[in-house]
Amino acid sequence: MKEQTFLIDCRGDAMPAILSLPDGRPASVGVVVVVGGPQTRVGSHRQFVLLARALAKAGFACLRFDYRGMGDAAGTQRDFEGVSDDIAAAIADFKGRVPSVERVVLWGLCDGATAASFFAESCSDVCGLVLLNPWVRTQSGEAAALVKSYYGGRLFSADFWGKLISGRVDIRTRLSDFARNLRAARCARPGDPIDMSNAQLPERVGASLLRFHGPVLLGLSGNDLTAAEFELAARDGKLAEGLAACRVTWLKLSDANHTFSSRKWRTAVEESTVAWLNSDIAG
Repeated sequence: MKEQTFLIDCRGDAMPAILSLPDGRPASVGVVVVVGGPQTRVGSHRQFVLLARALAKAGFACLRFDYRGMGDAAGTQRDFEGVSDDIAAAIADFKGRVPSVERVVLWGLCDGATAASFFAESCSDVCGLVLLNPWVRTQSGEAAALVKSYYGGRLFSADFWGKLISGRVDIRTRLSDFARNLRAARCARPGDPIDMSNAQLPERVGASLLRFHGPVLLGLSGNDLTAAEFELAARDGKLAEGLAACRVTWLKLSDANHTFSSRKWRTAVEESTVAWLNSDIAG
């Protein structure tokens, strides 16, 4: 594979980008990495660098770039809800530099995945989404995930019981925290009608997926609060409807952390992405 570096213009601001290309003619589908924030085109533990090179070796051109105001890019920093122009500029530049690329897949982790889902509904160039541990944080959702994933796991932890018996755990504080999170978790009422003009993230992501209704590779880590919250939110409501409208391929790595930081987890994500591209997109 080979790589090119260049600047993408986005409303007068320069965004540095790196394009990874296969030795031969690239596939008609390319991949644009949508970074989470605060993050850069490199990714935690060089995850995006290694992903892009793995995709290029498999025949897929891959672009990764810095949003305006992030990393080495010019402009004002913005959050994941304000990067639509950045993604649009990256896709346009990508297709202009690689004429064989007709359609693109957006690949995102955390709030990069959420930004990708928001953008995809309005762009006909986007033919698929890879969403890893998407960010759908709400106060009640976080509390519910803590009650289910953290507190439940601690009850079966030998380390927890050892600290409890030795007096190194403040049981009153822990019980107070648990009660507070349990009350917050019970505040969520999935059956209530949703006002989309004032909707929270799970409903908004679900509405975007309903309008996109394309193929999705959805990856969730087993050792991650963000993934646990998404999984709980996806059981019902608008998010469940949105996922049902898409052709979802699930990737669950039970022991992985949020950023898939080990070689084993990273390789599983890379291989799953390539297999999904070949079977659900390029094929």
